[in-house]
Amino acid sequence: MIRFFTLGILLFLCSCGAGDDQLLHKKWRVYDVVVPPGSGYDITQINQAAELKKGYYTNVFYQFLDNHLFIATIDNKPDSGMYKMLSGGKVISITANNGDRTYENLVSVITLDDKHFDMKVKSGDYYFILKTKAE
Repeated sequence: MIRFFTLGILLFLCSCGAGDDQLLHKKWRVYDVVVPPGSGYDITQINQAAELKKGYYTNVFYQFLDNHLFIATIDNKPDSGMYKMLSGGKVISITANNGDRTYENLVSVITLDDKHFDMKVKSGDYYFILKTKAE
C-alpha cells in the first residue's frame, strides 16, 4: 500500500513539471488572436480579436525562465511575475513577483510543442486564443 502511495506522489511531482521543458528559455511571440472554437457567433468578440491582433498584441512576447520567473514584454516594456504549471500542464497560473494570487491570471494551454504555444486567455468579457511561436 505504501509503495502505491509513494509511486502516486512521485507521478504527481513529475506531472507538475509537464510542459516546463517546452516553455523554458524561449521567446514566445504572439502572431495571432482568435476566437476559441465552439464559441457562439458574437460580432463584438470577433471584432475585439481583430483589434487586439492589430493593436495590443502587435509587439508582445512571453518568456518562462528558471525559478518560475515569467516575463511579459509588451511594446518593448518588460514586466515580470511568477508562473506555476497546474493540472498536469493544462493550466498556467501567472501571479505577481511575490506569488500573491490576488491578481492571478489562469491561462489554459491549448497547444504546446517546441515551436508553438497557443493559450486561452480572458480579456474583458471574452475568451481569446493567443497563438504564439518560439523565436
